[in-house]
Amino acid sequence: MKQTERRPAIVGKLDRNIEALLDRQARDREEASREEKVAAAITRFVGSMLFVYLHILFFGLWITVNLGFLPVLPPFDSSLVVLAMFASVEAIFLSTFVLISQNRMSAAADKRADLNLQISLLAEHEATQLIAMVSAIARHLQIPTEADGEIEELTREVVPDQVLDHIEKKAEDGKAGGV
Repeated sequence: MKQTERRPAIVGKLDRNIEALLDRQARDREEASREEKVAAAITRFVGSMLFVYLHILFFGLWITVNLGFLPVLPPFDSSLVVLAMFASVEAIFLSTFVLISQNRMSAAADKRADLNLQISLLAEHEATQLIAMVSAIARHLQIPTEADGEIEELTREVVPDQVLDHIEKKAEDGKAGGV
């Protein structure tokens, strides 16, 4: 008899989370403005090997013609100044498109960081509550613990603003100490 394969419960939750993430990404892409979509498409193309190959071909042909290596075509930019100007203007526009795409990616990363922070704060709160509950059960059952001071510290709620203030103070102390 063939056993039916059972999927662990975590797989269902994992699938749900992956679907939610993919749905959010699709919604974010749909909500992007036309300009952002154009900038993203250009950035994707510029970051491809096809773009590199086309530039090698284009610049190679331009230089070859204008150095007189192709007698079939007369040189039209013998000092290559027009090529340099073209490359400079292209660089300005390409860097702008890349910056637009990076700004959008940065905004998405900020959203993910905020979500991660909220999830971490919820997990920390739940862990604190579990520690307090287990500690209360241990006291009720009169089970001695060696680390009562540490457990008491772990049952205190973490206040994010206080943690950030402490991190900033430590960073300032490190700078003042020449670190």
